[in-house]
Amino acid sequence: MKPVTFRREPISALWVELWPLLVAHWEEIATWPDIRLDPDTDAYEAMDAAGLLRTYTARDEQQGTLVGYAIYVVRTHLHYQQSKQAVQDVLFLRADYRHGKTGQRLLEHADAELAAEGVQVVYQHVKTAHNFGPLLERIGYGHVENVYAKRLNP
Repeated sequence: MKPVTFRREPISALWVELWPLLVAHWEEIATWPDIRLDPDTDAYEAMDAAGLLRTYTARDEQQGTLVGYAIYVVRTHLHYQQSKQAVQDVLFLRADYRHGKTGQRLLEHADAELAAEGVQVVYQHVKTAHNFGPLLERIGYGHVENVYAKRLNP
């Protein structure tokens, strides 16, 4: 198992390193690959500056290179103003690091950090074609909702 370090980092400092991983992530899981990957970096940075974004990184301990990320939107829920909740935006780990418990450790790190700041509920999105639900269930998550999508302009 390759040693990996986890930490929270500002997204504004990550774009150069993040981009190749975002592309690999998109190539692996895009439901509609004809919709071009084009993240709104200004919006991400504004959300980060406003305290609404959490970016947790996984870095190879020896090389310092970025090998994964877990990014969440964090705020009080629109239905429950007294409840701070986190919704996973994107989660990715390079294929060569998906062995052992690296993915689990990244999720557990994010959960611990979010819990420490008072987040009550964390929502994880799982693609049906790339189901890591069993991992989530092993670390205490429950299957609470299904999301359906419809392409309106093929």
